Amino acid sequence: MTQSWHHLLFAHWAVPPALIADKLPPGLELDLFEGRAWIAVVPFFMSNVMPRGFRWLRGLSTFAELNVRTYVTAKTGDGDRKPGVFFFSLDAVSPLAVAVARRYFHLPYYLAAIDIEETPAAQAGTTPVISYDCRRTAAIGEPPARFTARYWPTTSPFQAQPGTLDYFLTERYCLYTTRRGTPIRVEIHHRPWPLQRAEAQIDVETMTAAGGVPHGSETPVLHFAKRIDVVAWPPRVVTTK
Repeated sequence: MTQSWHHLLFAHWAVPPALIADKLPPGLELDLFEGRAWIAVVPFFMSNVMPRGFRWLRGLSTFAELNVRTYVTAKTGDGDRKPGVFFFSLDAVSPLAVAVARRYFHLPYYLAAIDIEETPAAQAGTTPVISYDCRRTAAIGEPPARFTARYWPTTSPFQAQPGTLDYFLTERYCLYTTRRGTPIRVEIHHRPWPLQRAEAQIDVETMTAAGGVPHGSETPVLHFAKRIDVVAWPPRVVTTK
């Protein structure tokens, strides 16, 4: 399937591995950078979300989303340890997208009300500001959660270099989840991220706590990306050992 991601913020917090290691399902292991694990809150807007062979679908092809994630590997039968993403939660405004992703990709999606607005640059040489407000519309038994922030890029785009923290946090080309206790992997592909340094005013952030993975008060590492186009493949069982 195809996807395009717009006005994306990576907000990353370093956390002790022991804080989240037991939150992972069997078969997955934390991927660490210099001994530290990372929790991310990632708000953005999606378009061109279409399965191969389908045309634009109302309620599925264009919607806002926010996810809470960490970074993992899964050792396969041939010894491969491909680094990827593990989601603690994903919030989206599309009931159809939430239902499809839960059933087909086995991902922990929640329905949310999301307002996103781009304030144009006030003058030449300045950057637009993204205002983002995600309010989970929790059903009975589901944890309420909210993320409210304003964010904006502060540098020109650059590509992260292998071995750097920027690369570790962003250049990942698969996601992991489980189906009836068995790890599965979804392969994705896109060009290298056109990253920009960013600043943000985060007023409310209860998404991580709702998922049982609070990050504390350390200043986050922030990146912005204006747009990236993505293709994704169907889920496949990971044979671990």
